[in-house]
Amino acid sequence: MVCIAAFIILCLASVVVAFLSIFRRDIGKKYFKIFKKSWGCVGKKVTFQKCDTNFKDDVKNTILRKVVIKKPKLVKPLSVAIEVVSVLIVVVTVWSLVEGAKAGLALWTLGTCNVEHPSSCALGAEVCSIDGNEDTNPIVRWFEDWGEIFSAVPDKFRSWDTEQFDFAALAVSNNSEGKPTAIDILDPGCVVCLQSFKTQLESGFFEKYNVKIVPFPIQDGDGSYKFANSKLIVSYMLAMDQYGYPADSDNSGESPAISFFRNIFLTQDENHRLYQSAFNDIYTAEQAEAKLIEWLRQDGYSEEEISEISARAHSEDINQIIVKNNNIVSDIHVKGIPTMIYDNRKHTGVFKAE
Repeated sequence: MVCIAAFIILCLASVVVAFLSIFRRDIGKKYFKIFKKSWGCVGKKVTFQKCDTNFKDDVKNTILRKVVIKKPKLVKPLSVAIEVVSVLIVVVTVWSLVEGAKAGLALWTLGTCNVEHPSSCALGAEVCSIDGNEDTNPIVRWFEDWGEIFSAVPDKFRSWDTEQFDFAALAVSNNSEGKPTAIDILDPGCVVCLQSFKTQLESGFFEKYNVKIVPFPIQDGDGSYKFANSKLIVSYMLAMDQYGYPADSDNSGESPAISFFRNIFLTQDENHRLYQSAFNDIYTAEQAEAKLIEWLRQDGYSEEEISEISARAHSEDINQIIVKNNNIVSDIHVKGIPTMIYDNRKHTGVFKAE
C-alpha cells in the first residue's frame, strides 16, 4: 500500500513538478526517475507480482531517516502509522474515483450530478428538483442512485415520441394540423418554471407546437409538496379542464385552465407582488382557494359551475390523475422541473429559445 499511496501522491505532485521543470530541468529529471520507479512497483502490485524494487523501503527510510537517529523507539509505531495512512490514501482515492464516475454518469443520463438533490448540482440544468427520501439508509440510497443511473441509460438513445405518454395534460390551444406536439411539465410554484414559461411565450414556442402542459406539483421523498398550494392549484386546473369551458363561452381558444398559469406566472396582486410568490409564501390554503374561485368568476363561470369545479378539484378522481402523472414522470426519470418533450428529445431545465 505504501508504494501505491506514494504513486498517488507523486501523480498529484506531477503538476507542480512539471511547472518547476520549466525553470529547473534537474528537478524534473530527478522526479521522473522516482516516478518511473513508483510506477514499476505499482504495476507489479496491480498484476499481483512481487515488487523487484525496494521502492517501498526507500519511501519509508526517507521518512524515518531522522527518527532512527534521534528516537529509534518511535521507528516501529511510525512505520505502522505510515502503512495505515497509505491505506487511507488509497481508499480515499478509489472512493473519489468511484464518486466522480457516478456523478459523471448521473449528469449524462439524468441531467444532474446529484441524484438525491438535483438542484444542488452546479453542472446540471437550472431546475426545481424532485428530491429523494432523506429517511432512506445512506448505503441503500447509494445503491439506489446507481440503479436510477443505469436504468436511465437507454433514455439517451431512445426517440421521445410525445404520443406514447398518457399524461393528463392541458392543451394550450386547439390542435392545429401540421404542427408537432410538445409536452411541457410545469409546477405552478416553481420559479424556474415561471422563467421557462415566459421565455416560451416570448419566443413563439406555443405557436410553433401544439403544446400540452402537464400541471405537476413536485412531491418530495417524504410525501410533502415542495411548494405550498401547488397541489391545490393543480387540482383546480385539472378539474377545470375536465369540466370544460363556461356554459356561455364559444368553446374556442386556449384551455381555460391555462389562464391560471398566466395569472400565477405573469400577474401581480394589489401589493405589486407576483401571485406565484403570494401562493408560495403568504396564502393559506383557504386564501389560495378563494383566489382561485375569484379567477373562475373572472373567466365567466357561474356559481353553479364553480361549485361543480370545486367539488371535482377535491375529489379522489382528480387525486388519482395527479398520482398517474406523478408515476409517468417517475418512469421517464425526470429529476427536475421544468421538463419538456419535443422534437423527439427530452429537455430539462429552463427553455432556451433558438
